[in-house]
Amino acid sequence: MRTAISLKGITKDYGSLTAVADFSLDVERESIFGLLGPNGAGKTTLIKILTTLMRPTSGDALVEGYSVLNAAKQVRRLIGVVPQANNLDRYLTARENLILHARLHGMSPKEYNPRIDELLELIGLASRQRDFPDIFSGGMQRRLVVARALLHNPRVLFLDEPTTGLDPQSRRAVWEYIQSLRSKMTIFLTTHYMEEADSLCDRIVIMDEGKALVDGSAAQLKEAVAHSHIYEIEFKGNADHYEGLLRSMPFVESLERNRDSFRVALKDEKDLKPFMEKIVGADIKRIFLKEPTLEDVFIELTGRNIRE
Repeated sequence: MRTAISLKGITKDYGSLTAVADFSLDVERESIFGLLGPNGAGKTTLIKILTTLMRPTSGDALVEGYSVLNAAKQVRRLIGVVPQANNLDRYLTARENLILHARLHGMSPKEYNPRIDELLELIGLASRQRDFPDIFSGGMQRRLVVARALLHNPRVLFLDEPTTGLDPQSRRAVWEYIQSLRSKMTIFLTTHYMEEADSLCDRIVIMDEGKALVDGSAAQLKEAVAHSHIYEIEFKGNADHYEGLLRSMPFVESLERNRDSFRVALKDEKDLKPFMEKIVGADIKRIFLKEPTLEDVFIELTGRNIRE
């Protein structure tokens, strides 16, 4: 069986609100899968269902062939979870937090002690293992939560915004370790860092309002919006004049300004020639075609409005 995770018509209602609507998805084993979406899209609800913390209103999900409805105990043995919140036990030291987790998974001291040593060294907390999480920074706590999820070598690892609060060095270290796990387990990742998803994920689904909008690799998703024909233009001066000129052009679909620089989206590729004719002779410092990013895809699909 090559499928590690299978969602079959998952729906989750909260009264009159539908958080997830008839959502189906298969995730291949030993891959890094990314689920992206704005706040309130339904990502965390899906992770809670897949990790047996919440029952769906209808539908079912299988993790390594086990139903989250009928075989929750078996599912929990196979998964590791990094939740959004740093839910460490404040009355246990860093090492004791990891020991407790290991014992809950039936590991013996002979198994878990070297594994704990390895993970503490990886996350840079070996010298702080006797300290309590309350005196750690948010980033240090986050690293400990990641280590805890990896301790029992899960077959499926759920990462719900795992690098939130981490400094760039810690984030890079987590990325590198996640990539090293690619051949050992299936990784299900949610993140708001588009570069994280672009760098790590073999496959990405962007969802909103409880439904999947697009599905593919980062390259495929970016190619899908390549038709936007976005150009970056920087003028040497007189930017107010050029802003008025750009806004008057009927083939300019959208325009964003940052001081003397403009981000111009043309409606169609054929509009490039009349566009260049309009700005010929302008005091241009530089102009170039902007390749679409994963963030461009995300914004185009989910809009620019801030979500609560």
